[in-house]
Amino acid sequence: MVGRPNVGKSTLTNSLIGEKIAIMSDRPQTTRNKIMCIMNTDNAQIMFLDTPGIHKPQHKLGEYMVRTAESTLQEVDVVLFVVDATEKRGAGEDYILNLLQKVKTPVILVVNKIDKLADKQKLFQIMEGYNKLYKFAAIVPVSALNDSEFPGLVQEITKHLPEGPAYFPEDMITDQPERVIAAEMIREKVLRLTRDEIPHSVAVEVDEFKERDEENVYIRATIFVERESQKGIVIGAKGSLLKKIGQQARADIENLLYCKVFLDLWVKVKADWRNKDKALKQLGYKE
Repeated sequence: MVGRPNVGKSTLTNSLIGEKIAIMSDRPQTTRNKIMCIMNTDNAQIMFLDTPGIHKPQHKLGEYMVRTAESTLQEVDVVLFVVDATEKRGAGEDYILNLLQKVKTPVILVVNKIDKLADKQKLFQIMEGYNKLYKFAAIVPVSALNDSEFPGLVQEITKHLPEGPAYFPEDMITDQPERVIAAEMIREKVLRLTRDEIPHSVAVEVDEFKERDEENVYIRATIFVERESQKGIVIGAKGSLLKKIGQQARADIENLLYCKVFLDLWVKVKADWRNKDKALKQLGYKE
């Protein structure tokens, strides 16, 4: 899946899989790494790669995110170009269309958020407009929040998949280690609860992930910010916001792991980490 930031790629991925793997936020550029999620149907196994939104990078982290998204176009059997039905086509979409012209991979245009369109005639105008710009293998309108359109999308995807054995066991839904997903779920809560006070200068590293027994997991994680003032915001008055972040993240992690989680959160300053190669590598944002 490719598209500019905030068009609903992660929400669509989670809805198709039926589990929360990719983190979601109404903040642009939430997804930073390429995340593979696995869907099994009666006659196919589909690996979805949810990529970072393609945007004009402002720092080394942004450059890594865009390279990750662009390189994925060469690796897959079919590309889903996701656009927002409520937004006009802009420079971001035109840039991606230009990238798609350079690859031979079939492209399905996925027009998302159609549930928010009051005038359904506008949908046909959107589809017609894109159809004039690129020869899509198919154009599929969907709402990531309503799975009634998913069978049609899955059917179109399956047409372009090669025949062969399944790559993964049927009960496997992602290639991401549990500690990586846990870190992403914590980061999602920081983004949601701090809103505009903390931009995307936050990263999370799981320092310890220990299964105490079959029903209990201990996770110690560090939330990194770039300035002391941001550290105070994340912690909150008497630790109130950090406690809230922990409570909400723990609930999501417990739903994923099907066990009780003890979550130990710390906040540290790592100045200007988004522009430092060593810090990016430590936090998993380097090839």
